[in-house]
Amino acid sequence: MVKAVEKKDSVLTGPQQIDRLLRPGCTYFNLNPYELSMLVHPDKNPGDVDRAQKAFDAVNKAYKLFEDEEQVKYCEAIVEEARSQLETKIIEKRKEAKKKGKDLIEEDMPEEYSKQLKKLITKLFADIEIKKKEMEKAEERDRKRQLDEEQKQINAIKKEKEWKQEWDAGRDDRVGNWRSFQGKRKSKLLKPPKLKTEKRNT
Repeated sequence: MVKAVEKKDSVLTGPQQIDRLLRPGCTYFNLNPYELSMLVHPDKNPGDVDRAQKAFDAVNKAYKLFEDEEQVKYCEAIVEEARSQLETKIIEKRKEAKKKGKDLIEEDMPEEYSKQLKKLITKLFADIEIKKKEMEKAEERDRKRQLDEEQKQINAIKKEKEWKQEWDAGRDDRVGNWRSFQGKRKSKLLKPPKLKTEKRNT
């Protein structure tokens, strides 16, 4: 498959390569490393350096992926899964075609088969990438929630500590106020009450 892509890409100019790599849906098309080519290097596209750099970054990411044996196995597994799904679909389409008295289906043509396979590979790469991003977002939300909880606990401990410090700092004032209040109360208790003189009507 890689050789077929290279052969097809060899006739494209640098700007055409950039257009291909930055076409609508490129985020997911470019997840498939077999679809990329080094012809987009910014040095080979001096008239379109910014776009060439973006396209080259996508290519470079794919080539780095090929240096990792596990990642290569991962990509090959996706391609094989796409083939398997397409074969299942073709079997179903052939059954339907036979019922209608037809011997051939679209996918019997090599170009159509390749087109459908490429479409399915892109979809699988895209689906996996979307799930990966959703998982990353969920993990990020969980991390943020945990950090928020930890911060609430830290704030609660800090408030409690501040309250205790304020309470301890005001102890002398409270004790002084209490003694003063008790002193006034005792002095009132010790003083005999004033007797009211009764006025008698004569």
